[in-house]
Amino acid sequence: MTQYDYHHLPHTKKQSKSKKALWITLILTLFFTFVEIAGGLFSNSLALLSDSAHMASDVLALGLSMIALYLASRPPNKTFTFGYLRFEIIASFLNGLALVIIAIGIFVEGIRRFIHPEPIDFALMLTIASIGLVVNIVLTIVLSRSTKEEENLNVKSALWHFIGDLLSSIGVIISAVIIYFTDFYVIDPLISMVIGAIIFTGGAKITRESYFILMDSVPPQFDLDLIRADIRCIEGVEDVHDMHIWSISSDHYSLTAHVFINEHVQPFCVILAINEMLEPKYGIKHVTIQIEHASFHNHGEYGKKFLLEQNNKGTSLST
Repeated sequence: MTQYDYHHLPHTKKQSKSKKALWITLILTLFFTFVEIAGGLFSNSLALLSDSAHMASDVLALGLSMIALYLASRPPNKTFTFGYLRFEIIASFLNGLALVIIAIGIFVEGIRRFIHPEPIDFALMLTIASIGLVVNIVLTIVLSRSTKEEENLNVKSALWHFIGDLLSSIGVIISAVIIYFTDFYVIDPLISMVIGAIIFTGGAKITRESYFILMDSVPPQFDLDLIRADIRCIEGVEDVHDMHIWSISSDHYSLTAHVFINEHVQPFCVILAINEMLEPKYGIKHVTIQIEHASFHNHGEYGKKFLLEQNNKGTSLST
């Protein structure tokens, strides 16, 4: 047995489907970024050049997601004992933050265009937006299938980038058609701001989820008090305290707890019973239980109160 034996939880992810989906997405996005840059330069369209900058930010976000996937497959070592899974969450946080910043930028640009409307080259606008629509539909489908097959917050954050791009392409086409037939130029910034609100919502959700994981908060699907009560129901367990549940990445959970047990009960049996309850019921495999006794483990006022309650219980039973 090596000193790096992590048999309860491997601390690695081999996500071949997510990796393949991100490679396809990265190549197509890079291609369309160059298409938009060329279209913007040839048509002298600031709108297309601005959108190409948005697509370039998607390329950077995908690059970050790819790095996270490759790092997640690396095993733990003496420095990173949990492996590199947490980088997936760091990448998700940065991608979510980028979506929020992009959405704010769309709002600012929308307000500016309300005040100062700009002329639009309809033919080129529709051509590039139509190409973008096809590309973004393909990319959204690829990433959406990947998230259904493999749980990965990092890929979800990349998906939201392309949902935003897809909505942007639809919005550009709708606004171009309405302006062409009605000369109602205000519709262009108005639709952009609606798209910005949707992108902001997705980005804020991803940022919030990744922030809570980075802060080692209790994952939302777990009820700390309920799990503590279930552990206390195990024979020989008299008290559960100093309990922590956290997530290393989107589906790797860990639990630690200190447990007072009856001194006449075999401690290894208690640990085994706790593990056998937590894995099937809650899906928590990485569990560390510290067995204690209040009479010789110093717990300050908490330990004194526990011993007093135990003594009172013993006295009442004897009488």
